[in-house]
Amino acid sequence: MSHSGSTLVLIMAIAVLAPLLAYGVGRRIPVPLVIFEILLGILIGPDVLGWAHSDELIDALSELGLTMLIFLAGYEIEFGKVRGDTLKRAVWAWVAALVLGLGTGILLGGGWAKGVFIGVALTSTALGTVLPVLRDSGQLHGRFGSVVMAFGAVGEFGPIIAMALLLSGRAAAESTVLLAVFAALTAGAVYWALRPRPPWFSNVIAKTLHSSGQFAIRFVFLLLALMLGASTALGLDVLLGAFAAGLITRLVLTGAAPESGPEILGKIEAVGFGFLVPVFFVVTGIEFDLQSLLDGGRALILLPVFLLLFLVVRGGPIWFLAPRDLDRRDRGALVLYGSTALPLVVAITTIGVDDHELSAGDAAALVGAGMVSVLVFPLLAMKARARAGEELPKEAVGGSEAW
Repeated sequence: MSHSGSTLVLIMAIAVLAPLLAYGVGRRIPVPLVIFEILLGILIGPDVLGWAHSDELIDALSELGLTMLIFLAGYEIEFGKVRGDTLKRAVWAWVAALVLGLGTGILLGGGWAKGVFIGVALTSTALGTVLPVLRDSGQLHGRFGSVVMAFGAVGEFGPIIAMALLLSGRAAAESTVLLAVFAALTAGAVYWALRPRPPWFSNVIAKTLHSSGQFAIRFVFLLLALMLGASTALGLDVLLGAFAAGLITRLVLTGAAPESGPEILGKIEAVGFGFLVPVFFVVTGIEFDLQSLLDGGRALILLPVFLLLFLVVRGGPIWFLAPRDLDRRDRGALVLYGSTALPLVVAITTIGVDDHELSAGDAAALVGAGMVSVLVFPLLAMKARARAGEELPKEAVGGSEAW
């Protein structure tokens, strides 16, 4: 068997094993599935057992997994809830976090080139990880869920914009023009998505939904490919195109096939969470530089520092700008959910290491802090709301298998 083939077999074996572990451990404490995938990836990776190594094929599948994760995060955004004063507060909270993050990153990194990678990473929110936790615990569709969605959406989209502006290697003016062009293309796509679809469109969706035609699924992936192609053609990060594609897809399906929308999403999630997304997280573990972290030097010291900075840089502005109708416990839970970070931290640190701006140790410390945040912060947030009298389903407190 080829090197890629054996590594892919191990990755998929972990993808099957991880939910079993999450289910077993979840009876006592809810551990997000991603934690098992990353830890098992580290176990089979070069720094421990040495069974698996990334290569061109594995890396390509991993990038597709990250793209699908961001696409699904974009799809989850409900425009009816993410708007008005709450959205304004979320935007200003992220802008304040960016200022704090860049200042902190420059101080820690010793200059702009390194500090901008650290600073942008500190402002991210793992919306793709937080939303399933909220959904599993029954908190997604209430007032608190809509607030988390607004702050999380900005925390996911904002760093992607910052990456396009600050981490592209181009002049700021050129990056701004390219972003404006992409925004215009996206606005045109949104306008098209909001227009009524002809009757045949809905009929084809309904007739092929349970056949080999799968028109709706193929159409969704065409939209994704078009937005990825547009972002690539403009020299922007593909994650920007993936997020925009998720937003547009929701609008199209809501208007054209409202009855079939949940089933279509289920099929897309099956492709994403059943195959591509696990590959991304397991490969994250395989490529994790455990040796740099365990050497006992700067990287190990920075891990708890970065974890605290997630709360201070990202969570501090959220605390002060949270909607006034949230009580202290809900505001604290919002801070914890908003400070949860990992997927974009992985993407940003990967770019930083590839550009030789971030050391492997600093990247490992940031990713390690993100892993701890995914493990600890949502659990603390759920416990805080439960103590406040929030009724949570039993499986949410003791058996969540959320991403």
